[in-house]
Amino acid sequence: MQQIERIKAMEEHLDKASAAVKALSDALDLYTEAMESIEAIDDYLVSDEWQQDFNDSEAGHLPKDLKCGVLSEDGIWNVVDTNRELQAQMLEIVATHLRHD
Repeated sequence: MQQIERIKAMEEHLDKASAAVKALSDALDLYTEAMESIEAIDDYLVSDEWQQDFNDSEAGHLPKDLKCGVLSEDGIWNVVDTNRELQAQMLEIVATHLRHD
């Protein structure tokens, strides 16, 4: 590879890497802020309060216009399970690509 082509190719790599690192940094900031919410809904799902809220919803005791997707076991489970998968993926990425200088 000639010098000019090499520099152009490396510049493309730099641009791609810079954009990806920035996007991941922003996403990790958002994710870190959401961890409290993820833990809260995970705890809620196994609580007596969730069971009571679910039962009251099923019995029609809650307002019809109340947004209550949180009373769907699958809704919470999908978020919590996907979160665990993402954490495992992040650990694998770090373990695979961590460089020791």
